[in-house]
Amino acid sequence: MKKPLVRKLRCAIYTRKSSEEGLDMEFNSLDAQREACSAYISSQRAEGWLELADQYDDGGFSGGTLERPALKRVLADIEAGRLDVVVVYKIDRLSRSLMDFARLVEVFDRTGVTFVSVTQSFNTTTSMGRLTLNVLLSFAQFEREVIGERIRDKVAASRRRGMWMGGFVPMGYRAQDRKLVIHEPEAAVIRMIFERFLKVGSATTLARLLRAEDVRSHRGRVIDKESLYRILRNQVYIGLAVHKGVAYAGEHAPIISQSLWDKSQSILRESPRTRACRSRASTPALLKGLLFGPSGRAMSPAHTRRGGKLYRYYVCQAALKGEISDAAIRRVSAAAIEAAVINQLRALLKSPEIVMATWRGANAGVELPEAMVGEALERLDPLWDELFPAEQARIIQLLVQRVDLKPDGLELRLRTQGLGHVVQELGGIGDGFRRAA
Repeated sequence: MKKPLVRKLRCAIYTRKSSEEGLDMEFNSLDAQREACSAYISSQRAEGWLELADQYDDGGFSGGTLERPALKRVLADIEAGRLDVVVVYKIDRLSRSLMDFARLVEVFDRTGVTFVSVTQSFNTTTSMGRLTLNVLLSFAQFEREVIGERIRDKVAASRRRGMWMGGFVPMGYRAQDRKLVIHEPEAAVIRMIFERFLKVGSATTLARLLRAEDVRSHRGRVIDKESLYRILRNQVYIGLAVHKGVAYAGEHAPIISQSLWDKSQSILRESPRTRACRSRASTPALLKGLLFGPSGRAMSPAHTRRGGKLYRYYVCQAALKGEISDAAIRRVSAAAIEAAVINQLRALLKSPEIVMATWRGANAGVELPEAMVGEALERLDPLWDELFPAEQARIIQLLVQRVDLKPDGLELRLRTQGLGHVVQELGGIGDGFRRAA
């Protein structure tokens, strides 16, 4: 009868000693540990155990950490599939920390490596060894939970006293001696954001403006709508420390006043739809006084609400009053006609002929190089979407002399001198764009 084949198990002996005392002796503690482990491996030779020649000795390293060179080599060889069994003299030679030990066992289980302590009858290949392992892991879990509860209780008590407990430092502050201290350059940006939000009334619009002006956070990131909302709702800026939804008086100084905070929160408490409707209702009509119908009569801006939604139009008032009866176009969507005018205006400004006409008109009063004219007009196109509606209306009034709406399209007439004024503003001459703030 043939004997069953026995798989060879490659065994690594790991030894450790906390201090370097006695390591220079001919036969030291590491040698004694290795000799006992080697004898145990020899006793298991019938089971296929084979001792490897490599030595994994950590002399002068504490068992309270995993930062040990020989232990790292053991783990690297395990991951590389070069080991089957790790043999130690006692469990504490591998680790004195239950949490570290649990992490090591996770590595052993994942890679199918067996861990053996020769003097404690601890062998994970047996049912008793696995039971002991489960007991140790239960204690490790208990230790982690107790430590976590202590930390959470300490944090909660400290927050109730208004202390800063580390972590993310809000924009406008710096961490100094475990406290938040106002960083004035960033604090000025925070105050500006709150003040402008009161005037704009829309986080979406304000975020677009801040992006256009390249206003960034203390981490160098562009302040988008999401980060803007976090700033506007962060109670740290009025001197409060918040823990699990409860605010306590903080040790740090506030950046903004309570009245500024209350006003901004009253705006945020309104529904976004309400704020959007109010913002649209106050939006100036871009073509007011500029749009004329096919009959040559002016078309005036108007709006109506249906189901809480705002609809804007340009209406031929003469037709509505019955002064003319043959008006081909009585009413047109404001959004559609304004978009068409803006698109045509952008296309015209990119035309070389328009650049030359603008250059001649601008040079009537101020000497402007032709290159500056072309560069300024090119700069207007990407800036347009970042302007406030009031600023867009002002630019339209400067650039456009008249818009004639016809059944088959529209006709746009430009103000050459107005183009010169816009070029001067974009070129840095004069006061520049008067952005609403």
